[in-house]
Amino acid sequence: MTMTHRERLVTALRREKPDRLPVTTHHVMSYFLDHYLEGISSQDFFERYGMDAITWPVLHKPDPARAEYFDPHQGVPGFLEARRVSSDQWRIEEEEIPGQPGRTMRYRFVTPRGALTMMTQSNEQTTWVTEPLIKHKRDIDLVGEFVTHPLCDVQAVNQASREYGQRGLVRSHIPCFDVFGQPGCWQDACCLYGTEQMILATYDDPAWVHKFLDILLQRKKAYAQSMAGAEFDLIEFGGGSASSTVISPKMFEAFVAPYDSQVIALAHQAGQRIVYHTCGGMMPILDQLAAIEPDAIETLTPPAMGGDVNLAEVKRRVGDKVCLIGGFDQFHYFVDCTPEDTRAAVRRCFEEAGEGGGFILSPSDHFFDADLRLIEAYADEAKRCVYED
Repeated sequence: MTMTHRERLVTALRREKPDRLPVTTHHVMSYFLDHYLEGISSQDFFERYGMDAITWPVLHKPDPARAEYFDPHQGVPGFLEARRVSSDQWRIEEEEIPGQPGRTMRYRFVTPRGALTMMTQSNEQTTWVTEPLIKHKRDIDLVGEFVTHPLCDVQAVNQASREYGQRGLVRSHIPCFDVFGQPGCWQDACCLYGTEQMILATYDDPAWVHKFLDILLQRKKAYAQSMAGAEFDLIEFGGGSASSTVISPKMFEAFVAPYDSQVIALAHQAGQRIVYHTCGGMMPILDQLAAIEPDAIETLTPPAMGGDVNLAEVKRRVGDKVCLIGGFDQFHYFVDCTPEDTRAAVRRCFEEAGEGGGFILSPSDHFFDADLRLIEAYADEAKRCVYED
């Protein structure tokens, strides 16, 4: 029996066999849609190529018990941003800096005991931090005392889920820090202080690192607990700064797993599935990733893209514990190759990770440029990867 898009994806998340290999992509980037498909919506993209769609409602609400409210000065939230939550003790002021290469923004986080500043810069593809929020170790005390704690707007999520119906997966993420961050605790800290600085601090002042991570943890725990009753299919957690191409397994064990495992446990108590996102190296921490008990792991980045993943080995080692999402090399098989090359790459992924189900084919994270013929070959070949009874 042919499944709906949502049924197919959820069946794979349960590590069961769907009717065929689910095929999707991790975020459909606006740059790609604007430059290659005349600005159509991501849903139109999925429908055009017959892929299994994903929608991303990011719907937060203030906590009235903390006297919090929506930021009255925020403009329209950007890509995968939520409406920011403010309070009388945590306000964000923003200004655009003219005359800079790309859009440059300065943010002031105003508290009763002083302000913190942060700057970002953007181009057509992405945004990055040019001035981190945390410049001195004492700055985390302001965050710990005054930062707001957004909650899940369960009613709004459920309305969005029901409207989306069976068109695809309803997916979101654990809140990132305001303006710029990542879902995971360590990963969020790296955005706010700098990855290199965080790594050095684990040697120079590990107690401070643990204090910083615990501050971020409390905010994420509040959201995880508030998701009870929300009709999500999957919640993203983690981020690339905890990959084994950035930190060691020992560092993961000491500074990532103890915090992220708590959020995953609370999300499970709230009835949610978690996918742990690790764009980069995974093989040295593969068993550690499975041990914090997410329901799925991604992005399974292959060596040719700077990762280290051997799909067949991942399937053998942890395929009975987690669903696998990703594995496709979009850098080499969405551009500068033949459709036959792309089809062969899809078939290899299915042969290495598809046995018994529990595998969702997806590019290993984002792509910005692609030959549309190869997108078509990717989706079509995946639909030919059928499970036998």
